[in-house]
Amino acid sequence: MNTSPVRVMMPPKLQLLALLAFAVAMFFLENQIQKLEESKGKLERAIARHEVREIEQRHTQDGLRERDSPASALSEGEDDLVIIYNRVPKTASTSFTNIAYDLCGKNHYHVLHINTTKNNPVMSIQDQVRFVKNVTEWREMKPAFYHGHVSFLDFTKFGVKRKPIYINVIRDPIERLVSYYYFLRFGDDYRPGLRRRKQGDKKTFDECVSAVGSDCAPEKLWLQIPFFCGHYSECWNVGSQWALEQAKYNLVNEYMLVGLTEELEDFVMMLEAALPRFFKGATELYKTGKKSHLRKTSEKKPPTKESIARLQQSAIWKMENEFYEFALEQFQFVRAHAVREKDGELYLLAQNFFYEKIYPKN
Repeated sequence: MNTSPVRVMMPPKLQLLALLAFAVAMFFLENQIQKLEESKGKLERAIARHEVREIEQRHTQDGLRERDSPASALSEGEDDLVIIYNRVPKTASTSFTNIAYDLCGKNHYHVLHINTTKNNPVMSIQDQVRFVKNVTEWREMKPAFYHGHVSFLDFTKFGVKRKPIYINVIRDPIERLVSYYYFLRFGDDYRPGLRRRKQGDKKTFDECVSAVGSDCAPEKLWLQIPFFCGHYSECWNVGSQWALEQAKYNLVNEYMLVGLTEELEDFVMMLEAALPRFFKGATELYKTGKKSHLRKTSEKKPPTKESIARLQQSAIWKMENEFYEFALEQFQFVRAHAVREKDGELYLLAQNFFYEKIYPKN
């Protein structure tokens, strides 16, 4: 007996109705899924807005607590100041820095030494970012006075809204080189027991010049220009005219005041007048204190006229000296508008402006 299954054929009309019903069901299902996804998106956006409001409220509350807390509060004015003294070697920088150290406790600010590996004045790009972040965000250290042998760093490249105040001191180029030459051999009276890199070399600066030695070569004069020029590769190309012009630009546009080793007392006096938050009492301390006059290079012998004349023949000396003369002229201009001399003493000028015609009247 044949038991094979019997196929029941659905009439074509019923097949069409079934297919139509399936299509409608699928359309309805897809529509419901789309609505669910839209509802999910709206819910996620609502949650996100709620989280943002919570964060904003929390930040506002934290800000109010910080404002009301005397221990952590920082005003937007003097207590938020940062000074950077990117000191050029052998320009009386230790003498000046000692004044900042002597005054920091009395005037309530922090002094921080920027100690770079092997006194390298050029930072890596990652260290530049770290340094800028520290200087601008390290609130516990503000107000702060940073100092170190580091070339100028432009904070605006890192999106900083409030830049630090730069100051510096420069010196006659040959005088600076002579001082550095003997410092490497004999040290100074600041740390007399410390062994220096060239200790044992008894050759005088004049003998070095006569022998065309590397430690007194004109290339060694190229230092103050790159320190003011900054972290650009061209700054460190010895004899670069671009570097000289950039250094001049930075001196007048990025530095509040640049003094001279030869006129350090005037520099200190003007800083006290301009930034009393840091330098109140600095002038008297400079005149009477012992630390500020402590560091003097040992065994230093003045070079002969012949040695000086030989160095002055180089294009490098001419450029460094041009920069020094430029800084000298700028410093004398600022000083002429800030102080007056009477009976051999310098006096700061009183405030020479006032406000009038103030409207609307109350």
